[in-house]
Amino acid sequence: MIEIKTSSLSDGEFNRGVFATRDIAKGELLHQAPVIPYPNEQHVHIEKTILADYAFEYGENHTAFALGYGMLFNHSYQPNADYELNFDDHTIDFYALTAIKAGEEVLINYNGEVDNDDPLWFSDNS
Repeated sequence: MIEIKTSSLSDGEFNRGVFATRDIAKGELLHQAPVIPYPNEQHVHIEKTILADYAFEYGENHTAFALGYGMLFNHSYQPNADYELNFDDHTIDFYALTAIKAGEEVLINYNGEVDNDDPLWFSDNS
């Protein structure tokens, strides 16, 4: 249903993104990414690494790394996918927010809410 391919939206070293391999219906579960949560007070150590840009808020007291394809979705302020924290299964569940065509890149809003247009933490606002 999804695969990793080169993305024109990413300008990092690897330029990867998540793409649909078939048409995906609105509301369809795209991916359940298992998480490795850690206490928020440990995040100060992670902030010294590039991994800080890939961490998800995971409840009030934890931050988490998403495994699988979870850390490879690119950002958009007009996302076609959303995610929910699934504390029962210890996953981040990614869903199609709109219908997604085969070959289209699957995008989420990094701010955690689809309509949140706040500047991203890693953006150069100077």
